[in-house]
Amino acid sequence: MHPNSAILLIFRRMRAPLIVLILIYAVSVLGLTLIPGVDANGKPWQMGFFHAFYFISYTATTIGFGEIPYAFTDAQRMWVTFSIYLSVIGWAYAIGTLLALVQDRAFQQAITRQRFTRKVRSVREPFYLVCGYGETGQLLCRAFDHMNRRFVVIDIDATRIDELDLQDLRADAPGLAADARQPDNLLLAGLMSSHCAGVIALTSDDEANLAVAAATRLLQRDLPILCRVTKPEIAANMKSFGISNIINPFETFGQYLALAIRSPGSYQLMEWLTATPGRELEAQREPPRGHWILCGYGRFGQAIVDDLQSEGIDLTVIEPVRSITYAMQHVTGVGSERQVLEAAGIDRAVGIIAGTSNDIANLAIVATAEEINPELFTVLRQNLQSNRLLFSTFKADFMVRPAEIIAHECLGILTTPLLARFLGEVKRRDDFWSDAVVARIAATCGKRVPTTWNVALDAKSAPALECEMGRGARIELGALLRDSSDREEHLPAVPLMVLRTGEQYLLPTDDFVLCAGDDILFASTRSARSCLLGTLVNVNDLDYVLYGRLQGAGWLWRKFARDSTVGPA
Repeated sequence: MHPNSAILLIFRRMRAPLIVLILIYAVSVLGLTLIPGVDANGKPWQMGFFHAFYFISYTATTIGFGEIPYAFTDAQRMWVTFSIYLSVIGWAYAIGTLLALVQDRAFQQAITRQRFTRKVRSVREPFYLVCGYGETGQLLCRAFDHMNRRFVVIDIDATRIDELDLQDLRADAPGLAADARQPDNLLLAGLMSSHCAGVIALTSDDEANLAVAAATRLLQRDLPILCRVTKPEIAANMKSFGISNIINPFETFGQYLALAIRSPGSYQLMEWLTATPGRELEAQREPPRGHWILCGYGRFGQAIVDDLQSEGIDLTVIEPVRSITYAMQHVTGVGSERQVLEAAGIDRAVGIIAGTSNDIANLAIVATAEEINPELFTVLRQNLQSNRLLFSTFKADFMVRPAEIIAHECLGILTTPLLARFLGEVKRRDDFWSDAVVARIAATCGKRVPTTWNVALDAKSAPALECEMGRGARIELGALLRDSSDREEHLPAVPLMVLRTGEQYLLPTDDFVLCAGDDILFASTRSARSCLLGTLVNVNDLDYVLYGRLQGAGWLWRKFARDSTVGPA
């Protein structure tokens, strides 16, 4: 769509009414100049074009100042009467056309697009382009807003864009009701802007997400792309475009569940590091080995079957569709029916997974199963965020919320890139190692979920430290982990990993020697993060922490300097 499409549409629709008005005015003015009148002395007088135009202007617009400069003759008054009715017809035609234009859907869309384009251009800081404002998109955008990160939204459903306008957000978020599959709409949303930090495709249509990924990769090759997908064949197509950040919530949960069965300690560590900061550390949950029942063999069921079978789980599938080909034990029927559950071996089962696409059906399945076997380990799939109250009341052992899984994965990739690397290592470790890490974090940061974050030791993020290392100073990691208010106090922060020129060092000790360019992943409290970031940028704080030198700056000045240089956590 042309950037000035609204103006072009106005000229195109109003062209005929304007021509009619101009002709009416021209004929009316010409008539007054041709019809003779008389002056104040009764002598013949011919009205000029200026006076005629002036008179017709205020008469046709219903203002009316009387007959000037002299009283009109009957012939002039007859012509003026004709001109008045003629102008009323012309104005009625023009105003009617204008009202129809204002109500025209194409015109409203053009105005909306121009306003949207201006809003996007006014964003002068990094922003993410979010395609899809469903439940996942809303969760992610609220998290972005909480973190003071800007975003632009495209969604094909105008109702969802209206919801965006009604959200209580800190910053104005531009939103456009349009098809994200169209490259022109992505361009309108700022895809080519130098401030665009990444594109996130979260629509419920895998093919639409593929189209967004393909267009972004072709138009902005180096821009980060994150895609939601549930179909393996679409995921394969995305990989052919070089998209590496592909999130399948069902496969992700299947991997988590398999990890929880294989290594409960590793699962607890992963869950703790990716949960919402400030939440209490929950007791370790260990899904039992034995016979399991899976209700629902759709995209979710098919995604987790391989993960469970790889752990040697004895699995029976319940699915009402007879035409599906199964590679394991199965029972045809509805999982909420007692006789179907009994046929699947509910009396000897150790766990059940209610994984259909219907929330009420999932609740009914687990309720019926627990009535027969109260000792079951229950896994419950929640599809709609609007049913959260019902599911939180039910208190299943594991809760599957696809929207939250995708949002957490996206936030982890975008805000803490090193965390994904560390979690990959966690999956390969045993319970003893993971339990030791959990114990260390709990002892250092307390039993609430810590803040996970990473910082690069470069001139941008750590100018004071980078300058000190440039002078040849040998700085150990433990020396930085001191409170800039009292260097005898150790900050509640645990370094989880250091990435140096592609090589990673897990759980570095206090005597680990730092180098310029190191990227460090921390788990800490919010206050420790603020303090440490202040130390990295403030020369006085760094001198005090490393060498005990106050440099003439008191505690109050150091605290003020740190608070003024550190952004929101």
